[in-house]
Amino acid sequence: MNRIAVMGPPGAGKSTFSRRLGERTELPVIHLDAHYWGPNWEGPPTDEWRQTHRELIGGDAWIIDGNYGSTAAERLDAADTVIFLESSRYVCLFRVLKRRLLRDNPAMAEGCSPKVEPSFLLYTWRFNTEKRPSLKEMARTREATELITLRSSQDREGLLTRLG
Repeated sequence: MNRIAVMGPPGAGKSTFSRRLGERTELPVIHLDAHYWGPNWEGPPTDEWRQTHRELIGGDAWIIDGNYGSTAAERLDAADTVIFLESSRYVCLFRVLKRRLLRDNPAMAEGCSPKVEPSFLLYTWRFNTEKRPSLKEMARTREATELITLRSSQDREGLLTRLG
């Protein structure tokens, strides 16, 4: 496990898990949100984002958390391990609202003040039915990639314990 992609719905705990995994493995942790978003939630032009993403996945060892469907295939091709976090839509929605209202997201880019967008809440609510199947299938089809699905806090703690 040298190139690990951590994926899952918003609010599943990808950033927190990635930080803890980085502490155990001593691999550098890259939060895609911090590289994608600019001040005031401005996203980069598509070509610029693809170039930034290529640079991020170009290293020999990393943990990258985030989904970003437009670059997921390239990231999964580069990863040797995909860890997919699963959580119920209720838990995820609660955590997204809590994070936004308490202004508590250390993985977010500077200049992005917390806000609650109805479209993001809807994306979070629908993630498990609309996005998860295709992301997991994309990960499953990579022969050189191990797919690990963690469905509970106990699963996450168990993996972290085994690693260190």
